[in-house]
Amino acid sequence: MSMDAIQPDALHCPMAKKLTTAAPVTSDKPMDKSRAKKRTAAKKTAPATPSSGPAAIAPRDMTPQEIYSFLTDLSQAWPDAQTELLYTTPFTLLVAVVLSAQATDASVNRVTPALFEAAPTPAAMVELGEEEVGKLIRTIGLWRNKAKNVVELSRQLVEDHHGEVPGTREELEKLAGVGRKTANVVLNVAFHKPTVPVDTHVFRLANRSGLGRGKTVEAVEKALEARIPLEMIQPSHHWMILQGRYVCKARKPECWRCNAKNPCLFPDKTPAPRVKAPKTLAG
Repeated sequence: MSMDAIQPDALHCPMAKKLTTAAPVTSDKPMDKSRAKKRTAAKKTAPATPSSGPAAIAPRDMTPQEIYSFLTDLSQAWPDAQTELLYTTPFTLLVAVVLSAQATDASVNRVTPALFEAAPTPAAMVELGEEEVGKLIRTIGLWRNKAKNVVELSRQLVEDHHGEVPGTREELEKLAGVGRKTANVVLNVAFHKPTVPVDTHVFRLANRSGLGRGKTVEAVEKALEARIPLEMIQPSHHWMILQGRYVCKARKPECWRCNAKNPCLFPDKTPAPRVKAPKTLAG
C-alpha cells in the first residue's frame, strides 16, 4: 500500500470505511435574511466534533515513560509484526508499495504473484511493458497510472542504479510514483533503517494517543522520529500500522480490546459493546 497522501482515512489489512458527505443543495434564489440569521446562529451553537470521531487528538503529548510503555504494550500485542504486502526482494517490495497507494494490501497481494512471476527484476518489468503490466494489475485502483509508474521506475533503476533499489530517501523519491512515505517504507522494511512511514493508520493513532501529534503527515513523522526511542523506531512502524488498522479504527476505536489503553491519552475510550441477552421462548 503505498500511500503518500493522507486520506481522511495513508501507509497496509481491511481498510476502514470512508465517511461520505452528501453534496449541498444549491439554489439560484437569494436566501431570506431571517433564515440566514437563524442558520448563522445555529452554526455558532452547534456542538463541537466529538472526541471519539476520526479527527480526535490527545490533549497533550505523551511523556517519554508513557511512550515507552505504550510501544512496549504494542510490541506485545503484535510480536510478529511485519508488512502484509507480499514481496521477495527490495525491488518487488518497492513495486508492491507503489501499487498499494489508495488500495488495500489484500487487493495488491492478489495481483503481485502473477506480476512478479512475469517480471521479477527491473529489466524484466521494462521488457514486459506498460500494457502487459496494466493487464496484470487492472483490478486495483488507479491501475493505468500505476502501470506507467512501475515500468518507468524500473527503467530508472536499470539506467541509473544498475538494476538495484537505492538505499537513500533522496534517490528513492526521484523514482516514478515514489513519494516520501513509500521511500520510508522501503528504507524501513528492505534496509532496516530507523524511519517511521506515516500512513493514515499511523497518523490517526499517533494523534489520538498523544504518541506524536501533528497536523500534517510530515509533522507527525518528525514528532515520532524525535520522540520514539531509537531501538524502537524501526519495528514500531509495523506495530502502529496493525494497531491502527485492526484496533484503533477510523470510525470508532475498539479501546476495550486495546493492549495499550492504559498509557494512551485518548480521553473518551470506547467501552465494550453490550452483549444482548438471548431471547427466551415464553412458557
